[in-house]
Amino acid sequence: MEVIVESRNPEGNALRSVAESRLRFALRRLAWLVPRARLRLSDTNGPRGGVDKQVQVELQLIGNQPVVVKATAREWRVALDEALGRAVRVLVRTIRRAREPVVPRLPAI
Repeated sequence: MEVIVESRNPEGNALRSVAESRLRFALRRLAWLVPRARLRLSDTNGPRGGVDKQVQVELQLIGNQPVVVKATAREWRVALDEALGRAVRVLVRTIRRAREPVVPRLPAI
């Protein structure tokens, strides 16, 4: 799995290795379905503070549309954990829906 971590913020760049290892850990059982993952770390307010640390996770899937999830929090790690948790849940749901057979419904009489 190829992991791309993007950030223009110095604090975000400092978390590059942590973010990559957390992503690999979160996707450890589903990594074979995700050839490429992109993490974007951004600070919307800059140095003013507040709830402005945003993490976007984009997972490219084999044979499906990409999964894109965002999370915003006061701290980088909280936003990262929320985004990764949400991305894994969406990924599992997408895989289950793709595997379920479509059962035609009969009209009610």
